Amino acid sequence: MKLATYKDGSRDGQLLVVSRDLGSAHYATGIAHRLQQVLDDWDYLAPPLQDLYAQLNAGRAPHAFRFDPQQCMAPLPRAYQWVDGSAYLNHVELVRKARNATVPASFYTDPLMYQGASDDFLGPCDDVVVPSEAMGIDFEAEIAVVTTDVPLGATPERALRAIRLVMLANDVSLRNLIPAELAKGFGFFQSKPATAFSPVAVTLEELGDAWSQGRVHLTLQSTWNGRKVGMCEAGPEMAFHFGQLIAHVAATRNVRAGTIVGSGTVSNQGVQDASGRTDWPKGYSCIAEKRCIETLQNGQPSTEFMRYGDTIRIEMKGKDGHSIFGAIDQAIAPPSDSSV
Repeated sequence: MKLATYKDGSRDGQLLVVSRDLGSAHYATGIAHRLQQVLDDWDYLAPPLQDLYAQLNAGRAPHAFRFDPQQCMAPLPRAYQWVDGSAYLNHVELVRKARNATVPASFYTDPLMYQGASDDFLGPCDDVVVPSEAMGIDFEAEIAVVTTDVPLGATPERALRAIRLVMLANDVSLRNLIPAELAKGFGFFQSKPATAFSPVAVTLEELGDAWSQGRVHLTLQSTWNGRKVGMCEAGPEMAFHFGQLIAHVAATRNVRAGTIVGSGTVSNQGVQDASGRTDWPKGYSCIAEKRCIETLQNGQPSTEFMRYGDTIRIEMKGKDGHSIFGAIDQAIAPPSDSSV
């Protein structure tokens, strides 16, 4: 099943069921108005939504219409909790190595996570509004899951059973603000503006055998200003699967329905050639990683961060070549006069 939320002038939008090919949609009004309602009462509301989804795919939904990602909010426009991990240790290793720092042993057994803002997510085609280009604007291509309730102390296996939906994320970072914030010892805040999510969130069965061992075994594509810069494999190098990430969140507290948990920047290891030079054939899912690679190879970074007018497209296709979640397709923009 694929679900989306259309803009309707309200904070939480209007829930839609979207066809498998992303071509058509149908309002879920007769079942639920908002996605959070469904997550709060999944066992009761998911079956009729699934029936509507089957009708839509068969061309029998009476009031279907063409699906337009431009009209989408984030599938869950605001959430009770957004927690992002750093499950791809290659990303952590690169960042540390570029500044001549070692990776603490605990990072390999205990995932890094931070709690981000969840009151104002971006839709997949909304502009990324940043006060200044000097802040070091960066995209981060990720996978995220949405849970139902998870009890305090849940095991990773129990946590996996609480996953109801999967979507893509652009976890925007303002890199030039990060060092000063981390130096304070309290973590990210201003350096992490609103996160964007894919047009649709999908249930696990939509991924088929690509969902395995708590990971999505497909390629995440990142296209910056029309140039494909990342074709990163999301499955094999995810050191902590989503069950482990959710269990980390639930170690000391209950996790409630509507919690979103991110994978962190999808990242793949480089390949060393006969001369000892390392290449990264899969590319990168954030600019910071590219700059780290350049620092290791050339002694300093040469790729600049994003500017106003730049675009970023993040997408994942199934084994049949069709888009699963639709694309995050955004432009970087300055604040408008009305938002200042």
